[in-house]
Amino acid sequence: MSDNTGNGDANAAEQKPPLAINGQYIKDLSFESPNSPGILADLQKQQPDVSVNIDVQAAKVDGPEGANMYEIILDVRAELKLGDKVGFIVELKYAGVFTLNVPEEHLGAMLLIECPRLLFPFARNILSDTTRDGGFVPLMLQPIDFAAMYQANLAQQAKNLESEISDKITEKSQDIN
Repeated sequence: MSDNTGNGDANAAEQKPPLAINGQYIKDLSFESPNSPGILADLQKQQPDVSVNIDVQAAKVDGPEGANMYEIILDVRAELKLGDKVGFIVELKYAGVFTLNVPEEHLGAMLLIECPRLLFPFARNILSDTTRDGGFVPLMLQPIDFAAMYQANLAQQAKNLESEISDKITEKSQDIN
């Protein structure tokens, strides 16, 4: 025998998922190989240096009242160099629009850890295909620990705030003397 008071359907309708992906897309993609085709022969002789920089940006999206929609952008820039010659430069801004229904204290972690974690495999695939189609060995990015990036960012912000407070205290004590 089930215990159904009739409120189960109303509660289920009101309960929203904590995260919903509304869409994802390439916001910007650029690939250049300024020293081709010569650099391709040089790559057969020596190992290149590859640098990759990744940034995450989050912004609230205007939408229906109470939508809690955010655009998350993975901003990736990779550069392959052979000595002082540039093999390729690839820049990708891969974005997604997410609806988040989480308490305010969890919002930062969702925006800067969970959402980028969901976007990353797609961005990784685009970068791999783009570098391969550009005539190079596909760039295969290793998984990224977005939680560690988030924590490092929080630690840097705390350090900057501490330094700012210390500077203000020093200024005040100099004004008094």
